[in-house]
Amino acid sequence: MKTAIITIVAALIIGGGIWAYYATTRPSNTQEQVFCTMDAKLCPDGSSVGRTGPNCEFAQCPGAASGTSANGSVNVY
Repeated sequence: MKTAIITIVAALIIGGGIWAYYATTRPSNTQEQVFCTMDAKLCPDGSSVGRTGPNCEFAQCPGAASGTSANGSVNVY
């Protein structure tokens, strides 16, 4: 009878230790994943850029200071 109680207590202690280990070492994923659409913006130089970042905004065109083409419009495909 004593052996059974000692075995049960030991199993509970080992199980609690394993649970505590996994509960504290598991990385917390607090950042929410963002999925952007696969559309592209055509830049004035003929290249294209896609959406990026947490707000899914278009990346800046190479060599451009703003997100518009030469005539002021934005080409999205």
